[in-house]
Amino acid sequence: MTIRPIVRYPDRRLALPARPVTAFDDGLRDLTNDLLETMRAAPGIGITAPHIGVPLRVVVLELDAKDGARTYVNPEITWASTEMILHREGSVSMPGVNDEVQRHARVRISYQDVEGNIQHEESDGLRAVCHQHEIDQLDGMFWLQRLSRLKRERLVKKFEKMSRP
Repeated sequence: MTIRPIVRYPDRRLALPARPVTAFDDGLRDLTNDLLETMRAAPGIGITAPHIGVPLRVVVLELDAKDGARTYVNPEITWASTEMILHREGSVSMPGVNDEVQRHARVRISYQDVEGNIQHEESDGLRAVCHQHEIDQLDGMFWLQRLSRLKRERLVKKFEKMSRP
């Protein structure tokens, strides 16, 4: 397992849609292990392969130690509730910056595990927010795009200021 460098905002790779995974092999298992180690070191609770410059549809979430890490390969939202919630979000690609984003309160996703088996999961609250946030990233939509232009510009300026040596 290796901690990999994280792609930082505004790197253009974060705006590119990720490709579906087609090879369920040792390379995929190594990638998911590296994602987990990189996410923990960041620290974060979710990470995608594009966050480390790998344009594949892979997500790792670890919302709490008790529940452990979960890997989602080729995840897609298949249903979303009409009820919405606000949740504070940020990104390992833009550390130190966060704001409230409106998301569906509940979602259902389909995905594959690291062996390629098709799975389904329904989630609510934080896990539902994370699914939406990370799937957006896989689609090339950075979380800032969910904010108003004014909020987005304010956060970008804050991040730029924080990033100066």
